[in-house]
Amino acid sequence: MTPWLRNGEEFLTPGEHYSYVYIITNKIDSRQYIGKKLFWFIKRKQVNKVRKRLKVESDWKEYWSSSDELRADVLRLGQENFTREIIYLCPNKGTANYLEAREQFVRNVLENKEKWYNTWISVKVNRSHIKSWT
Repeated sequence: MTPWLRNGEEFLTPGEHYSYVYIITNKIDSRQYIGKKLFWFIKRKQVNKVRKRLKVESDWKEYWSSSDELRADVLRLGQENFTREIIYLCPNKGTANYLEAREQFVRNVLENKEKWYNTWISVKVNRSHIKSWT
């Protein structure tokens, strides 16, 4: 499994971070993908007729993006031909939404299909979502 990297070091545990923004790079043709992923999700379970909320770790360690094209390239070329780097650790989902979209717009991901796997930018963010980050 190709590890997630953060500042050049292997990233092993999210700690108290809730989500992250990442960039995946194809080492063969240098195409990249910018996305976001949650470390945790809330699962509801009923115990003795009381609904409880449980914090459960997501599949972030094995995750390869929502891009069908990128996932197909990973299968075709092999994981060893890709790097996965975390560029932001985020305290909440709203901050990850904002930073992912900001990086996508700043890097013009929709304007150069030879350089980027991204085909959509979709975001709905309120100023209050990023309050704890700024």
